[in-house]
Formats: sequence, C-alpha cells, structure tokens
Amino acid sequence: MKRANYYQARVAESSFVSDVLQLNPDPLSIAASLDAGSASGSVGGPLHGILFLIKDNIASKDQIEITVGSLALLISIVPRDAHVVSKLRAADMRSDNYSEGYSGRGGQARSPCNLTLIRDGSSSGIAGAVAADIVPIGFGSETDGSVINPVEQNAIVGIKFTVGLTSRAGVIPDSLNQDTVGTFGKTARNATYALASGYIPFLTNRFSLQNATFGIPWETFWGLADPEQQSQLLTIISVIRPAGATIINGTEPPSRNLLVDPDGWIWMYGDIRRLPDESEYTVVKTDFYNNIRAYLAELSNTRIRTLEDIIQYNYDNDGTEGGNPWPPGIPAFYSGQDGFLASLASKGGIDETYNQALDFYHYQSRERGIDAMLANNGRPLDAVLAAVQAAYPVVTIPGAVSEENGMPFGLALMGTAWSEASLVRWASAIEDLQFASEGKAGGRIVPRFYDCLRKNVPVEGE
Repeated sequence: MKRANYYQARVAESSFVSDVLQLNPDPLSIAASLDAGSASGSVGGPLHGILFLIKDNIASKDQIEITVGSLALLISIVPRDAHVVSKLRAADMRSDNYSEGYSGRGGQARSPCNLTLIRDGSSSGIAGAVAADIVPIGFGSETDGSVINPVEQNAIVGIKFTVGLTSRAGVIPDSLNQDTVGTFGKTARNATYALASGYIPFLTNRFSLQNATFGIPWETFWGLADPEQQSQLLTIISVIRPAGATIINGTEPPSRNLLVDPDGWIWMYGDIRRLPDESEYTVVKTDFYNNIRAYLAELSNTRIRTLEDIIQYNYDNDGTEGGNPWPPGIPAFYSGQDGFLASLASKGGIDETYNQALDFYHYQSRERGIDAMLANNGRPLDAVLAAVQAAYPVVTIPGAVSEENGMPFGLALMGTAWSEASLVRWASAIEDLQFASEGKAGGRIVPRFYDCLRKNVPVEGE
C-alpha cells in the first residue's frame, strides 16, 4: 500500500514530463489485496506488489482505456488482457515526419534528461517515466527501435525480445513480422525481473567478463556517432578490456551497404533506392493494413473498424489528430498521416513484391547481418556492441551523457535469436563493472531536467 501511494504521488509530481497518460483507478484496492496475500504467506512471484506502466497499445481488461494515443479509440473496450498483462497479473506507425513521443490524446511526452529534445521511439513515455522514478519498471513494444532507442536516451536499461519469444496477442500491431514486447528498468536486474523469472539466474557481475568476446562494427554504427559519443564509448571499452574481455573491432555485417544508409539507418532505404522488393517498409505498411483491421474487429463500443476509419477520423479532427500536413495540420505531425496513407495504398496486398521484400530483409539482416557478425569469420563473438534490425534480441544499458545538453546515449548488446539469457549475462556484467568504476565507464545518471520550462512542439533534433 505504501508503495502504491508513493508512486501515485510521483505521477502527480512529474506531470510536466507528460509520460503517464492514465492511471488505473483501482491501485489502492489492488495493493490492499496483495498486502493481505503477503500477510497470509501468499506471494505471487518476484514482481508481487510492484507497480508498472504499459504502453498505450497493450490491452488491459480493466478501467484503463487503450487507445494507442489516439482520441479515435477513446471509450472502446478491449476483449481481454494482452498476453503479457495476463502473465503480469499472475506473477506508431502514422507519419514519416513527426514529433517523437507525441499523441493526440496525451500531447508531447518528454525526457526528464532534456525536455526539449527528440524522444526517439513510440515507447518513449514508458522510458521517461522509469528514468524519472515515476515507476520502477515498464513494458513497451517495438517494430523498429521503439524499445532500444528511448531507453538509451533516458539512461535506463531495456530488453527487446526476439520476435515470437512472447505472444503479441492483445498488442495493437504495426507488423507481426517485426513487432515484439520489451521491458524497461533502471537496472539490468529490474528489466530482467520484468522479462521473466526464468532469466533471473543469468544475472551476474563484472567477474564474468573473463574470456568474453565482443565485436564492434565501427564503420556501420560507431563511426556514425559524434566525436563526444565515440570518445565516451571508447572509454567504456577501455574499462571492459582489463576486466578480461576481448574486443574485436571491424566486425561489420556483410549486408551493410544494402541495409544501412550512409547517413544512418532508415526503414525506407529500399524505397529511396527505388527497390520496393528490398524495402522493409514494403512489408510494414502492408502488414499494418491487415493487422490493424484484425485488432479493431475485436473491439466493442467503437465505430472505428478499419484503417480507412482512422484516416477519416484524423481528417475530421485535424486540430488534434493532424490528418493533414502542417500547415494546416499540427506541427507535431508535420507530414500529416502519410504513413497511414502509404499503408492504405497497399490495401494489404500480399503479392510477389511483398514476399521478395520480406525474404530480402530477413536474409540480409539475419544470415548476412547479425549472424554473420557473430560468426566473425571463424572467431565467434559472444555479443555485438551495436544494434541492427533483425527481429533479434537487444539489451541496451546506459552508456554516457552529453555534457552539452544532458541527453544520454546507450551501449547496446545484440545476439542471435533466442539469446536473451546470454545478453542478460553480459549486460549485467558490464553494468556491474560500470558501478565499480565509479563513473569512469559511464552508466546510470540522475536526470538533469534540462530546459524544464520549455514546452516546444515539435521537440528538436539533437
């Protein structure tokens, strides 16, 4: 009960970061029931009594409204808990140019590290709430970067699951070929407890780094960072080496020129090269048309049943939902709903181009991507210190922070499919090393709340 009261107070105190859209109205009665269970010796599991946030696309069959941030789905009723929520009880695709973390229902969510800068990824409200100590853990979802990006920009830990590790039932979808759930916590231990109790034994300390081997794909990823980030990341490496780990530089994915734009990753890279049969976006926009229709069909108390209905609602409510590009729409959705319109144009057609694109990016990001990097021409790696799109797991831990603007950046560890246990081991070991280094190897920070009085929309690029 005391914990429930504390976190309710934290939500009220931190309203200016706008990271919590809605509170369950029954936390105190739920807490009283759990306290009674504890008093009688009935404890449900390692998360007994722990409060958590879920992203506004994960169904919760109670008094919480699940709307994916859109006013169009207010008062709609979900048929059941999402799979991940049912387990917990027992133990934005829309615009291609928009303000990250913005929704028509909730407004602009902000980072407690810097309230004016981009919060990359649609799970950014969860990450900001954990960073601001509003809740200890959270659950989000990712299609492309929506877990791994916001956790690094809030100096917390995030675990993106292998696609298919847990059921996506009850999660409002973008693409079932890529969607996955992820956990958020201030530490590797917190995020792992949220993942599943079966992974807790893999948590370890810095002494486990003896004989570990990590790869650095410098040209593909690290070389794109600014000089300050490169310097601070190399400082972390300089601490990992003496702990017994081997660092191998230049472990590039053979497919990098086909997947990564010279200026950085973009999911429409194939379209930019006028090769829709090599574009991840071909798959995502088609999947969304079909997946959102299937999800909406199960809702009750709503007239929104199709993507066409959503698009029309946004046009009809341009002042809040930004159906049109700005102007006359709203600055947060600068390009309007061009992502929805691209999905609409696909009509959900599973044709030869779609199948070729799906096969292309699966093969190039897996066999010729992360798996080839890990194989490393006969010198196998335990993990890659970077992140690429392959529907594979990633654990991101705090790296360091910009002295200029207070925004953090992270260190991502990536492995092959179903390697969550191994990644938990290495991430927790490096995190323990960071704690022992007393700040010399980066790590967790206290948010500085830069520019806390500004309320700019859209948020700015770094």
